[in-house]
This record gives sequence, C-alpha cells and structure tokens, in this order.
Amino acid sequence: MEEREALVALALLPGLPPAGAAGLLARFGEARALRTASPEALTAVPGVTREVAARLRDPALAEEVGRELRRLDALGCSAVTLTDPTYPPLLRQIPDPPPALFIRGSLSSPEEMAVAVVGARQATPYGRMVAERLAGDLARAGVAVVSGFARGIDAAAHRGALHAGGVTVGVLGCGLDVTYPAGSGGLADNVVRRGALLSEFPLGTRPLPVNFPRRNRIISGLCRGVVVVEAAERSGALVTARCALEQNREVFAVPGPVTAPTSAGANRLIKAGAKLTEDWADVLEELIPGWVRPAAAPPLDLPEELPEEARLVWGALAAEPAHIDTVATRTALPPGRVAAGLLALEMAGFVRQLPGQTYVRAADRV
Repeated sequence: MEEREALVALALLPGLPPAGAAGLLARFGEARALRTASPEALTAVPGVTREVAARLRDPALAEEVGRELRRLDALGCSAVTLTDPTYPPLLRQIPDPPPALFIRGSLSSPEEMAVAVVGARQATPYGRMVAERLAGDLARAGVAVVSGFARGIDAAAHRGALHAGGVTVGVLGCGLDVTYPAGSGGLADNVVRRGALLSEFPLGTRPLPVNFPRRNRIISGLCRGVVVVEAAERSGALVTARCALEQNREVFAVPGPVTAPTSAGANRLIKAGAKLTEDWADVLEELIPGWVRPAAAPPLDLPEELPEEARLVWGALAAEPAHIDTVATRTALPPGRVAAGLLALEMAGFVRQLPGQTYVRAADRV
C-alpha cells in the first residue's frame, strides 16, 4: 500500500480519534509503516484501541481503500491526503489534521485568504441577515468564506458568499454522499459550483451528533479567523471558536441583544477578548497588517420614480428586520400604502422580505 492509500485507510477507521491518527503519524513517521507495526506498538499510542490496531494490520483494509476511492471517483469526488501538494497548508499546521479529506468541488488556492462565518442553527432573522451580509462583503473583498453547512447562520453565510459571486467551502459532519440537512441539495450544488464541500468522514457516514464538534477543528483550521455571528451559551459555534484559539487563529464575534439567548455566547466571547465585529472591514483590519478601512459610501439616493410611500417606508427600515406592522407604526401610513411601498422597494432591489412578513434593507444596497 502506497503512502497516499495508507493515509486514506486511517480516515476509514471510525474508532480512531483525530489525536490518535496524529499520534500514530508522529510516532511512526508515515502511514504505511503502520501496516507492519506490532499491536503493542500501535496501542501504545493514546487513542488507539486493540480493535483499531487489528484493523490497521488487516489485509482487507487495502481492498476497502480501493473501493472507497472508486466510489469517490464515480461520484465526481476526490481524496486529498497530507502528502498531496493540494492539501490546505493552514490545515496541515494544526495539531491533529485529517490524514485525508474527501472533496466535492475545488478548494480555493493557498494564496486566497479564508475566514469562517459560523453560528446558531436556530438563528434569528437578525443573525441570518448579518451573516449573509458579512459573508457577501468578505467574498466581494476576495475572501473565501468557510462554514459548517448547517441550518441558520452557516447556510446564510454560504448564500451570502454565493450571491456575491465569491468562493465558499462547506465542512460536513457526514459523508459527501449524505444530504444533510434535509432539503439542502440545491445549496450544496451551488456551493460546489463556486467552491467545495469537504469531509474527513468516509462515504455513507451518517450525521451523528458526535461528528460535528470533531469537524469544527477543520472549519477553523482552514481559516485565518473565525467570526461567530450568533451562539447560545452552549453552542457548536463556541467549540469552533475554542478550536480557533487553540490553533492560534483570530476570533471575532458579532454583538447581539443582551436579552436574546442566541447572542449570549457571542457576547461572552467579546467580553473574553474576541474582536467586536460589526462589518467585514473589522475582520480585514485585524487580519491584514496595515489595511485601511475604505471611506464610507455616500448616502443612497432612491430613484425618483419610486412612489412617496416607498421613500417613507425606506426611512422606517434599517439593517435589523422589521415586521410590516412595525413599519406601518413608524410611518403612520395605512397598511395598503405600506404594502405598496415595500413591494416597490423590493422590486427595485432595495428591500428583502424575510419569513414572517418581516423586511430589511437589502445587504448589497446598504
């Protein structure tokens, strides 16, 4: 078995934790040496059980590697190992890099800066709007946006990068052939067209809860910094932030209402020293020495052809979503005129409608 195949073999052992794989490679120097190592020598490495040691020495493992690589190829996917020059260089530097990554799509070039935008699955409209706008602005600045391809903030970050025509990478907690979350196939196809989906888990791996904290070290490991948009006190996004600190990455957090449970974790990160982040420039100021925030854009002039109610409605909207009834209260307009103004603004691309009859100024118009 060649070294590349031996590294893929390590990725096919579900009972081998990331630290165990790293320990084996550190102890033996190369993955193919594990095939002939004694069970005693293998189990002397923390995290390596007798069952894992037996599997490493099993001749049938080579056949399993061949089948996995053929299945990946049939699905239009590939495997990249630690010995390959295309393996992400930042990820290679973490203490426990995956021996192999399974990829659908194309990873961005090593020269391209990557930033993770992560947060709560049960995100608020405010959080989704901020994540989408932040990711879109970073993408327009030439930054690759990485996230965990979960519902809520992660999905909003991927969509924001895609709408901006940028590059985005989703790190999965399951096999590449498993559609998760349910109904995310369309977003997955769009991500692959502009970037990649990747996983350290073999094909067919189900999205078990234990997989997601493990995959978070890859999200942070691929990036120069991690932005937490919304996170409760106990959140996977906070695990990603902790991984980032352990990997010597920068941590950013978007502040939220002190009364919102979804912002408790992000606010706590700021109190602990994470950079308070309001927009994309806050991120680049920290990551690029000497970078200067661009001058503020002049106030937006609405087209003259928009009706008067549209102008009044525009003045009542802000970056935070507002329900249509709130807009009516702020403008003192009848409901019919508020609806007409919102429709005119939406058709002109100045306003976006969110679920629950809430509206927000469009991210690319602000």
